[in-house]
Amino acid sequence: MKALVTGGAGFIGSHLAERLLDLGHEVAVLDNLSTGSIDNIAHLKGRSRFSYVIDSVTNEPLLAEMVDACDVVFHLAAAVGVKLIVEQPVHTIETNVHGTEVVLKHANKKKKLVFIASTSEVYGKSADVPFREDADLVLGPTAKHRWAYACSKLIDEFLALAYWKEKKLPVVIVRLFNTVGPRQTGQYGMVLPTFVRQALASQPITVFGDGTQSRCFTYVGDVVDALVALAAEPRAIGEVYNIGNKDEVTIRGLAERVKALAGSDSPITCVPYDEAYERGFEDMPRRVPEIAKLRALIGYEPKVGLDEIIRRVIDHIREH
Repeated sequence: MKALVTGGAGFIGSHLAERLLDLGHEVAVLDNLSTGSIDNIAHLKGRSRFSYVIDSVTNEPLLAEMVDACDVVFHLAAAVGVKLIVEQPVHTIETNVHGTEVVLKHANKKKKLVFIASTSEVYGKSADVPFREDADLVLGPTAKHRWAYACSKLIDEFLALAYWKEKKLPVVIVRLFNTVGPRQTGQYGMVLPTFVRQALASQPITVFGDGTQSRCFTYVGDVVDALVALAAEPRAIGEVYNIGNKDEVTIRGLAERVKALAGSDSPITCVPYDEAYERGFEDMPRRVPEIAKLRALIGYEPKVGLDEIIRRVIDHIREH
């Protein structure tokens, strides 16, 4: 298989590229390094089946050429991280919507299989937990920039499914739930690497809000396994799948586990949302995936638990 990974120098993209190469596939990466890093793929450069281009998916002549040369596109290029989304809403919307539009347009010319990486954010303020792929989605008002990211990814999903329905372009949509692991940066508000860096530096571990909001963290290797399995499953086409872990933890609880596993003496402090992000910021109180649909199709079960994930992130950050 020849795979194109947009955003392939990012956290998830680089792990996916590495796994595909290990399985004997050819991998081309396209990334503009806006949130990714060349360091994430430096160890792949010498491999014969690997190539990369530093450019944007919106460079249409280049993208068209790269799509023509591949069998499957994993479209992971996107604006990510709550901090980036709140601070740069125009960039977020334009990057996510236009980038996906261009990928789908050029993939459609040769009917190349496309994976669209969506997000658990699309469930918004829904209280119908665990979140099912066919459930109603409840977003906040347009005046709250926090929901711009969820809305942009929903447009990506609608557009991809429209291409499938109208033009028979094979697409698969995956909603990723708080993917974590080595190489993830806290630069744009990612909570686990931020907590680990603070704990290792004996700085206060800063919990936004009151810490009672809960999340389910999924190891990047489990996500990559699911993507690879879905790519080999024709029945996945035209469908939406949650990829996540159902083990729920409060953000305060996460901070306590990081502190304990890092052997840190850092205090845990709460920072109001208005101070951390912007006035009137709204958050999701719980975010838990229903993974029965994915389990039924490919036998998916997350293998790496939260404590082991934290240990691996601690080891990675200590080494680097």
